[in-house]
Amino acid sequence: QVKLVESGGGLVQPGGSLRLSCAASGFIFSFSNYAMSWYRQAPGKERELVAFITGAGRSTNRADSVQDRFTISRDNAKNMVYLQMHSLKPEDTATYYCNGNSGDDYTGPRFAWGQGTQVTVSS
Repeated sequence: QVKLVESGGGLVQPGGSLRLSCAASGFIFSFSNYAMSWYRQAPGKERELVAFITGAGRSTNRADSVQDRFTISRDNAKNMVYLQMHSLKPEDTATYYCNGNSGDDYTGPRFAWGQGTQVTVSS
């Protein structure tokens, strides 16, 4: 059973940076066979896709709201996915989750959600 554990969140001032990590385990196949994504959910709002990365890490995509500020990456040797966030804004405040799907195209979250990591952007 796939297990996803997010970490790295915290309280940061507007304009600050954070790096989130996602430790993934329990895959049937090699981790590189799974596209991975970061999502976030703010209070009272639906969960939204933030960024996506293909299995080999050769291609990424990001939501318009985080373009040029957030970068998704992965280390397949460690079964880790990262989200580097710069120039954080109060509207980035949310609980952040990782998830994925088999194959290289985005087909939506396929695994049980982890506990997420809280990011709060406030002065």
